[in-house]
Amino acid sequence: MDTPVPPERGWRGSADLWLDAAYQMLIDGGVEAVKVMPLAEKLGLSRTSFYWHFPDREALLAGLITRWKSRNTANLLAQTEKPANTITEATLNLFDCWIMPDLFDSRLEFSIRTWALTDAALAKTLAEVDALRIAAIKTMFLRFGYLDDEADIRAHTVYMTQIGYISMRVDEPLLPRLDRIPSYALTFTGKAPLPAEVKAFRARHIQASRDKSSMK
Repeated sequence: MDTPVPPERGWRGSADLWLDAAYQMLIDGGVEAVKVMPLAEKLGLSRTSFYWHFPDREALLAGLITRWKSRNTANLLAQTEKPANTITEATLNLFDCWIMPDLFDSRLEFSIRTWALTDAALAKTLAEVDALRIAAIKTMFLRFGYLDDEADIRAHTVYMTQIGYISMRVDEPLLPRLDRIPSYALTFTGKAPLPAEVKAFRARHIQASRDKSSMK
C-alpha cells in the first residue's frame, strides 16, 4: 500500500481550492457552516494559509456570491440569447439550465436564497439578480413578437415556476421530466414545440446523462 505523500512544505493551496471547499460547506450546511478553521481542517492546511488568498471570511463569502452570479446568472442570460428559429426552440434552450447543473447549479441557487433570508445585503442583490433574469427571459419573448405585457407575464411564470422547483428541492428522474417538457413549453409559450425541437432537446440531455454516467 502506497504511503500518502504529504503536501509540499509551505503549500497554502489556491484561492479556487478554498472556494471549492467553501462551496461544498455552503451546499451541505448553509452559510453558518462556512468558517475558516473548519475549512482549513478539511483541506489539511493551516488557518494562516487562508489569509494568503482572502483578507477575511467576508471576502470568501463574497467569492461564493461572485461564483453564483458568474455561473447561474451569466449562463441563464446566455441561454436566452442563443439563436433559435421559434419561441419554443428558444424556451427549450432556456430549459437546458434547469436540467444541466453545469449551466445552472440548483443546489447553489437554493443555498444562496436560504442565505439571503438572513442577510439583507444579499437579499437586495438577489432581488436585483431576479429582475435581471426575468428581464432577459422577457426579452426572449419580445424577440418572437409577444406584446410587452404578455412577454412580462410569461417571463415571470417561467422563472417563478423553476424557482419554485428549486425552493421545494424537487428531485425527479431525468426521463419523466423530459416527457413533460413539451407540455411545459406549450404552457409557457402558448405554442407546441415542433417534433424536431423536442427530439433535439431530448437527445442532448440523454447523451449528456450517458456521458456523465460513463465518467463515474
